[in-house]
Amino acid sequence: MNQNELKKAVGVKSVDYFKSDSVVGLGTGSTVYYMIEELGRRYQAGDIKNIVAVTTSSRSEKQAKSLGIPTKDLNEVDHIDVTIDGADQIDKNYQGIKGGGAAHLLEKMVATNSTKNIWIVDQSKMADQLGSFPLPLEVIPFGCEKTFEDLKKENLKPEFRLDENGKRVLTHNKNYVIDLKMGTINHPHLLADWLDHQVGIVAHGLFLDIVNTIIVGYEDGPKVIDNIR
Repeated sequence: MNQNELKKAVGVKSVDYFKSDSVVGLGTGSTVYYMIEELGRRYQAGDIKNIVAVTTSSRSEKQAKSLGIPTKDLNEVDHIDVTIDGADQIDKNYQGIKGGGAAHLLEKMVATNSTKNIWIVDQSKMADQLGSFPLPLEVIPFGCEKTFEDLKKENLKPEFRLDENGKRVLTHNKNYVIDLKMGTINHPHLLADWLDHQVGIVAHGLFLDIVNTIIVGYEDGPKVIDNIR
């Protein structure tokens, strides 16, 4: 199977975790695309009934609505039963980096309000250690150069994320993205704690101690890693 086929296989498999009469969280990304397509198919077929989806990006919301899946804002629900999302990198301790699509703030808000979190990835996203995938930060434009310099002083190798026209990428909330290209992250919890205390950084892409189940796409089929926490 090629990479897209691996992504489709885990996306389809993950929908088994969605049940009727529930509030579901829909993540963002290329693997999640296949999950939403399969959820839409089962919803239209009546295999899954009476669900409401909370999405983590306008892309996912548009896709869900096009398939007839009802959506609500996070403020309109009192809980989320299960959220399924992708990840950009997962280490051997099942900690993750997310935010390659610049949606990590919304993804983190949905994840932390979910009873169960499931990540769906192909095998290329699994690693012994985090860091080879750049760590995204969402930063407010006001004072962003100061924030950048502070990160540089800490030797965190910051770079503003640019679009194809060389302009700074804007998030859903009209903030900038700074990627930390550190290579390796030896102490993710310490780094997360430090970043949480920096004024001007709205959210970082370290998702620690949050995932319950991971579905990984391998050549011989999806592998489920369950009961993580």
